[in-house]
Amino acid sequence: MSFPAILILEDGSVYEGLGFGIQELSVGEIVFNTSMSGYQEIITDPSYAKQIIAFTHPHIGNTGVNDEDSESENIFASGIVIKDLPNNYSNWRATQSLESFLESKNTIGIAGVNTRALTAKLRDHGSLKACIAPGNKNSIDKAKEALSEFNGLQGLDLAKEVTTENSFFWEEGTWPNYHEVKNDKLIVAIDFGIKKNILRLLRKHLGRVEVVNAQINFAELMEHKPDGVFLSNGPGDPEPCTYAIELIQKLLEINIPIFGICLGHQLLALSGGCKTYKMKFGHHGGNHPVQDVKSKTVFITSQNHGFAVESSSLPDNIIPTHISLFDQSLQGIEFQDKPAFSFQGHPEASPGPHELESLFMKFNSMIEINAKKN
Repeated sequence: MSFPAILILEDGSVYEGLGFGIQELSVGEIVFNTSMSGYQEIITDPSYAKQIIAFTHPHIGNTGVNDEDSESENIFASGIVIKDLPNNYSNWRATQSLESFLESKNTIGIAGVNTRALTAKLRDHGSLKACIAPGNKNSIDKAKEALSEFNGLQGLDLAKEVTTENSFFWEEGTWPNYHEVKNDKLIVAIDFGIKKNILRLLRKHLGRVEVVNAQINFAELMEHKPDGVFLSNGPGDPEPCTYAIELIQKLLEINIPIFGICLGHQLLALSGGCKTYKMKFGHHGGNHPVQDVKSKTVFITSQNHGFAVESSSLPDNIIPTHISLFDQSLQGIEFQDKPAFSFQGHPEASPGPHELESLFMKFNSMIEINAKKN
């Protein structure tokens, strides 16, 4: 059931609209996502913790929600903003509406907002703190109070809030035939906010996959006897994740193969002596062109990050492998003296293009080469 709602930004802008989902106030940093499909996967991406997602595409909710496409079991985003809330949904796989899905996951949304104007504001001024609240303009004071208590994402360690509590093995391969590799190779995936399709691709290309808590220590991790370590995507600022940085530094010392994406990319870079910074409005969408520095090949990629690695901070033993053709920001690194590399985007797609699935193959080759050396 819909209800009156408002969206208020830290600059004082107020948007009235139609609320849906749960009728509870929520705050976060508002960012825009330019993807034209895959809203279910986007909403269930743990990397959106403490963020409000403003969709630029006007048709959000028209195909409903199904039982297979969620990238996690919960919604970690603070809320969503859309232009129109459809009266009906239509898709042969759908089992419920977007509205009922948000309600079941204790999440609020607001429709009827001029998302074009909102996106232009965020593009010009950068990401802003925001609040979605049920009610009309009489609710502004309460929303402003909640907004004043939110300090933004900088300095915020969210990985430990979204990570798995207990370790578990992932057995499912990629759709539709659930293809998987049958071998004894064990990949330990450190969960900073991992998505299901990442695990499917690791299972497809590398072997057995065990997911562990973000705060696992070196001794505990080595008890699993991994052949390689995967550093997952995740939300928040990488710099406060000192427990992860210290762990990765120890892993680098013993030359174990490492592959990181998104937050994992930033943590690997910090572990190698690089610096990170908060971007103006980040990269959020499925249409971002990224160039391989060596081959000059351009890939269309899926992106979701508000922090990035500073290119000028790379030490001599780390080289850039990919750059964004939108803003020249660093998109990939590789160690010259260690079996470790990382990519800023989401090569597992879901949603988005699958052009960088080859990175999982690269990780597999790195592990095989390392095994021969030892």
